[in-house]
Amino acid sequence: MRSVSSLVKENIKALKPCVHGGEVLDVAAKIGVRCEDILDFSSSVNPLGTSKKALAAVVGAFGSVAAYPDSSSLELRGVIAGHYGVAVDNVIVGNGSTELMYLFAEVFLSRGDIVVMAAPTFGEYERAVRKTGADIHFVKLDSEQRLDVNAFISAMSTGAKMAFICNPNNPTSLLVSPQDLKCILDFALARGVLVFLDEDFLEFVEDDTQPQSQSQSMISCIGKYSNLFVLRSFTKLFGLTGLRVGYGIADKEIIDVLLSVKLPWNVNCLAQAAAVVALGDVEHLHRTWELIRREKEFLLRGLQGIRGFKVYVPDANFFFIDIRESGFTAAELSQKLLMYGIMVRDCSSFTGLDPYYIRVAVKLHSENMKLLKVLGKVI
Repeated sequence: MRSVSSLVKENIKALKPCVHGGEVLDVAAKIGVRCEDILDFSSSVNPLGTSKKALAAVVGAFGSVAAYPDSSSLELRGVIAGHYGVAVDNVIVGNGSTELMYLFAEVFLSRGDIVVMAAPTFGEYERAVRKTGADIHFVKLDSEQRLDVNAFISAMSTGAKMAFICNPNNPTSLLVSPQDLKCILDFALARGVLVFLDEDFLEFVEDDTQPQSQSQSMISCIGKYSNLFVLRSFTKLFGLTGLRVGYGIADKEIIDVLLSVKLPWNVNCLAQAAAVVALGDVEHLHRTWELIRREKEFLLRGLQGIRGFKVYVPDANFFFIDIRESGFTAAELSQKLLMYGIMVRDCSSFTGLDPYYIRVAVKLHSENMKLLKVLGKVI
């Protein structure tokens, strides 16, 4: 028999696992400490964790574990549809938002197709596209790490079939305005380009009084843009990280195709029960928004006072920091901080970035204070 490697598709051979934040188990094992001894600033999830009501729903769903879950996630899709004022037929639920990224690419891309995305942006988009054999046109962010809308539109004009946009962008934590997004969507619609818009972190964006996610979101534009798929997640704001549940909202025609191809029983019964309740736990969400608003201001002032840090003022719940003047690379600083039990995200694995950027999440006040204290010692 031929070697296994000779049987693997060419576009798969070059794929490697995507680097992520939040790999606490792996890091703890490597340095020989307990997971609870590490403060994880590398993963940008709700500092308050999962709502108690959602956890109670998980416990209440234990009796359903012996049966198959609802393969269509119909109840959860109905709750999501009601929340946004769309039809159930406009909603699909996935095993985390990442499953939907890969499913979308698998359904619509073929070898040789062209996909446009920013550099840097979330790494799983690139991996999902490479898995299909399609080609990527990267559009470098401008000098302030924002999306160059004209350059992005120009890239789409070269025969692109699909575009991926992260808003707010990961790892830069910066928004694309609704006006600029609509310019991109108008051009894409006219050219027949599919747009995958990842709004996973949008629910952390706020003004002085309340979250802006409804006004900033493109979900309300689904009826106008039949080429648009909007991604959301229960991982970040809702803290259902380990249960893996995300969802997408799009034109019925897109959703129907995705539903016909997705894996059966892709979302377990515990995740579905927790997500139904979590979406309606307004008290937990308001406590989260208030904490993020307060601690983001505190952490911004502290980080801006660190020698050699260029801190980009964030729109989401995490900070993107250029540390090149600090005397450390991101890898060096990350290793130094681990000696104090602190994890930050070394961003050197992101396409388009050099080795001098880190990402830091907003956490509880005592944890943010410890981060600033340790950074003061190390730098």
